[in-house]
Parts: sequence; structure tokens; C-alpha cells
Amino acid sequence: MSNQETKYIFVTGGVLSSLGKGIAAASISTLLKNVGFKVSILKADPYINVDPGTMSPLEHGEVFVTDDGAETDLDLGHYERFLDENLTQANNFTTGRVYSAVIEKERRGDYLGKTIQVIPHIVDEIANRIKEAGKGKDILIVEIGGTVGDIEGLPFLEAIRSLKSEVGKRRAMNIHLTLVPFIKAAGELKTKPTQHSVQELRRIGITPDMLICRSEYPLPRELRNKLAFSCGVERNSVIECLDATTIYQVPLNFLKENILTPISEALDLGVLTPHMDDWDVLVKRVIAPRDELLIAFVGKYIDLKESYKSLTESLIHAGAHLNAKVKIRWVDSEVIEDKGCEDILSEVDGILVAGGFGERGVVGKMQAIRYAREHKIPYLGICLGMQLAMIEFARNVLHIEDANSAEFNPTCKNPIIYLIDSFMDASGQKQLRTFQSPLGGTMRLGGYACETKEGSLLRDVYAGEKTIRERHRHRYEANPAYREAFEKEGLIVSGESEGLIEAVELKGHPWFLGVQFHPEFTSRLTNPNKTILAFAKAALIQRQNG
Repeated sequence: MSNQETKYIFVTGGVLSSLGKGIAAASISTLLKNVGFKVSILKADPYINVDPGTMSPLEHGEVFVTDDGAETDLDLGHYERFLDENLTQANNFTTGRVYSAVIEKERRGDYLGKTIQVIPHIVDEIANRIKEAGKGKDILIVEIGGTVGDIEGLPFLEAIRSLKSEVGKRRAMNIHLTLVPFIKAAGELKTKPTQHSVQELRRIGITPDMLICRSEYPLPRELRNKLAFSCGVERNSVIECLDATTIYQVPLNFLKENILTPISEALDLGVLTPHMDDWDVLVKRVIAPRDELLIAFVGKYIDLKESYKSLTESLIHAGAHLNAKVKIRWVDSEVIEDKGCEDILSEVDGILVAGGFGERGVVGKMQAIRYAREHKIPYLGICLGMQLAMIEFARNVLHIEDANSAEFNPTCKNPIIYLIDSFMDASGQKQLRTFQSPLGGTMRLGGYACETKEGSLLRDVYAGEKTIRERHRHRYEANPAYREAFEKEGLIVSGESEGLIEAVELKGHPWFLGVQFHPEFTSRLTNPNKTILAFAKAALIQRQNG
């Protein structure tokens, strides 16, 4: 199809948030892609932040990073994991980004002195971004963040209303995801929340073509008929969406609900037969795996598991390909500081220290790293996890007592890790793609090439590839001044990017790898990240060998 023929599926949500619009949108995308269409997906977020980069994990969960360096909503991670495709900053925008662009145009005089208003200028900016994201695609799925009735979401809803009107019939459809709650005292499923949500949509000019109904219990035929009649949709367009054992089961559940038939009817797509056999095999392994292994996940946000969403999902992907359940033992690093490692880590098959910011909990993380190093337990350190592995080695093997990171002590005499700005100034690495935060921090974001060392674990992990590409989100870098001392004692630099240390590994250890990049950002169910997969495989071998 040409850009003029791109078809749109708009996904909105009602009643309350966290019902799973992102998973529903990603599931529909997966089905359509496996039919053979060129599919993409976009998340439009009504919040006023320009992007989630400066938002606390308490507020927003994980910040997902695209290959082109955009800090985006965590739903983009779901999109990539389901579609097995790299998305870009064009696939996520916010109210803040929209208003910034419009104001910038106004200041340049692009509007020729006109009064700038929500309609048409803000709405047109939203619609144009949607159309731009759909270029070259057969189908673009657009998820509107928040719920119907949110005041900040009104321009987005107006944009999709006007866009559907602009492209005409058979080119766009509206899917509304809503809750059908079960009232325990009455023993009944209730349709009124859905009816009211649809009424709110209609009030602003949008009539849904399909309802996806989240429910804890199956929807009886009579209830489906009632929803179809009261909300003005066809009977086959009321789609049941029950809680699933794994999110990757949702596309298969939708397929059983025959969701593609009403989508095809609305968009004139013909007979749709997705090829989901490989997906089905992997999902069965996620639900009922042959083996299991136990990973200690050492962090300081263990009560905020959404902060590590991509990483926990990547372990599920690896487990599916190994036909093993990767069980996670969430370990608060500050508890290790108080109680030591033995009782907490002695039974685990692998130890993982993930990325993070700030000094709190780093002592406990380094204790866990030392335990993995000395007890020959498979270890994977990601971002800060690599940096702390280097500091731990410097203190306890090289006996540099004041070894530290400039993040924790800017004036330390032996900065094993130091600020990327300093490194760039000292070595002239001005070609690095960095992003200046309004809060004053320069970060290395997005995908970078990494050269792997011949004969290294890293190269073996990537099946002999000399050059790999992974994504970053960090400010501090490993100091190359200590490289010779590290390698003399067995901590080998096995990955480099434009002169920067990207990976270290421990000679003589069964499996010990620290990487500066975030391998979890490129992991997908059908294509797990090689670092995560190799770590899980090493942990499974550890389990099998007792």
C-alpha cells in the first residue's frame, strides 16, 4: 500500500487505567503482522512531560529507550517485544512534545500571525504526527494513553475523530477497551461502566467499531448481546479479554475470539489467516516449561517491578527458548548489607545486578558481585552492574581501597568510573551521540556499535559476531586508565565502542560478564537477546550440575 492507503486502528480505553491497552494493541499488531501486513504502532500520551526521561519510576515505571535514542513510554517496549521490530521516537509523542513543536512554529512565524488554538493547530499537529508514523505501512495502530474523559486527552480524541473522517470509510476503525467488572456481592458482571464510557466517546463524536472487554470471568452470550445493542457495535465485535497466564497468550486468545473478522470487515482486508505456530510453541513453554532455574535479581527498586519491565520480560523470552521457567528471587541490596549474602544467595543459579542511579544500595550490590565472583556463580551485570563489578574487583583484587565511581564520590582519587562529560573533554570523543538533559546531565542514549574481543565470552555469546549493536542509557563510563591493571589480574575488557569500555569478563570463571549496554531493550519473545539467553543458559547448566 502507498501512504495514501495506510489504514488506521485507534485504540482508546475507558473506566480506569492499567487495563492493558498496550498489550491489546501489541497483540492485534502481532496478528496482523503474521498475516503478512506491514504494521507499525504508535503511543500518544496526553501527559505534559516532553518524554518520560525525567519521570520517577514511582510515577511511570520503566523508561524504554529506542535505538535512535528516544526515552519513551514503557508500552513501546511491549510493542517491540511483540512485533520484533525496532521503533523510533516517531512512535511515541506526548502533549508536551506537541505543544513544544507548535510553540516553536509560532515563534518562527510559520502560522503567519494567526491566533494559535487547540483546534485546529494542536489537533492538526497530533494528526500530522500520526500520519507521518504511518508512512510506508499497510496498517498503523494508534494507542491513546489515559482514559476517555481525561481533560488532557481531549485534543488526542479530537485528532483521531477528525482523521477518521478525513481518510473515510474502510480506512480507519475505533477499538475501545473497557472493564466489565464482577460485583461479588451481587454475583454479576456489570455492563454500565462500559455503557457510560461509550456514551462519553459518542459525546465527543467517536463511535467505537469494536469493544474489547476486560473481565475476570467469561462473558455470557446474553451479556455480549446487551453490550452490542447498547453500545452500537456488531455482536462479533464484542471481544472477551480475560486475564492471561502470560501477556504473550493474549494474541492467541484474541485469535480464538475471532478478532480479525470484524477488523477485516471494518478495514476491507479480505480473509486473514495469521501464522502463529512458532508463537504458540513459545507461549506453551512459558506456561508449562520443562525445567526451571532461579536467578537472584539484586536491586534497590524491587518493590517497583515495572522499573525493570524489559529485563524481567527478557528473562521470560530466554526461558521460553530454553524450555525453562526463570524464577526470580527479588533481593533488596540493602538487606544484603545488613544480613550478608550466604543465606540469600547460596541456592541461586545466577546473580543479576541491573542498572540504576544513585549511591543507595551499591554496597550490597558489590557484596553480591563478590559472592558471585568467589563462588563461581554465573553473573550478569548490566550498566551499573558492570561498573560495580569493576569497582568491586579494584577494591578486593587490586586492593585499591578508595576505588569508586565519580557518581558516588566526585572527588575520589581512584575513579574507576567517571562522568562521560569528563571523558569526552579529555579524549576528544565529540562524535558520541549524547543528549543534554534540562536537569544538567549528559546521557549516552540509544544504539551503538560494540567491537567484541576475539576468543572472548562476549564474542561467543554473540555467535562469533565481531561487531554487535546494543542500546544505552547512562551518564558514567569506565575509566580506561585502569585497564592494564584489570587485565593483568584477569578482568578482561571484551567489548569496546569508540574507545569506551563496553564489556568486561572474568577469566577463569564459568560465566561472569558485565556490559555497559542494556541488552534487555532488544529482547523479543521470538528473538531473545543473546546476552540474556546465554546468561540464563549458564544458570540452567549451574542448576543441572548441582
